[in-house]
Amino acid sequence: MDNGRLTKKERHELILSEIRTSAAIRISKLAKRIGVAGETIRRDLIELGDAGLINRTYGGATISLVTSEPAISERGLTLVEERARIGRGTVGLVEKGQIVMIDGGSTTYEVARNLAQFSRDLTIITNSTGIASVSGGNPTFRVILCPGTYDNREGSVLGEDTVEYVSRYNADIAIIGASGITVDGPNDMISGAVAVKRAMIGQAMSTVLVVTHDKFGRASLQRVCKLGDISDVVTDAEPPAGFREAMQQVGSELHVFEGR
Repeated sequence: MDNGRLTKKERHELILSEIRTSAAIRISKLAKRIGVAGETIRRDLIELGDAGLINRTYGGATISLVTSEPAISERGLTLVEERARIGRGTVGLVEKGQIVMIDGGSTTYEVARNLAQFSRDLTIITNSTGIASVSGGNPTFRVILCPGTYDNREGSVLGEDTVEYVSRYNADIAIIGASGITVDGPNDMISGAVAVKRAMIGQAMSTVLVVTHDKFGRASLQRVCKLGDISDVVTDAEPPAGFREAMQQVGSELHVFEGR
């Protein structure tokens, strides 16, 4: 690829796209992929590292690890329309009369809110008090709230009691969120939340991951599962290059609900 005439900004965007897809990448591979000298890539990585966008390693780079996230009440104030589109789009993946597990999160809350408006006769199993409340507004829903230790920042219950309780039930579909997603799979920074997500995935016939576009290429503390364990990924914009192909290779279906 002859990209020698790319501007620095264009090179940086290409580099970030490559690293977000692969999570980690070597200078030699980046240089070959972009078509410039290794020394040019090395200087670009230094600048991107100084900006906090990547972590430089010996001979390459990885994406910056997400180590903290705002409380759910704060997250719900951002990307409002994007989450709403995801919520509306996910409704089409849920059939009347199904048993649905939904884990706590700002995007999963939007899914539950839309399900409560448009669906009938669902059984909702959740560890989120907010999701239980909004789901309970639909008189045709049966809502089961898991026990556990309440996490005020997440508005959810977590812990061994929650995981054990989830394992008592079978579900048609699990709807989960994540702090980030790479081609290796979704990830999250809260170990207790990861345990609940894994439990729900294990008890469901299929799993839907709902994430806003900014989560693609982000890696945090712990991987939830392999990408191939996710049946459907619902988002609000086309993900970076490589993600759609990676999903196709493992049999996951991508649903993009872009704004008009």
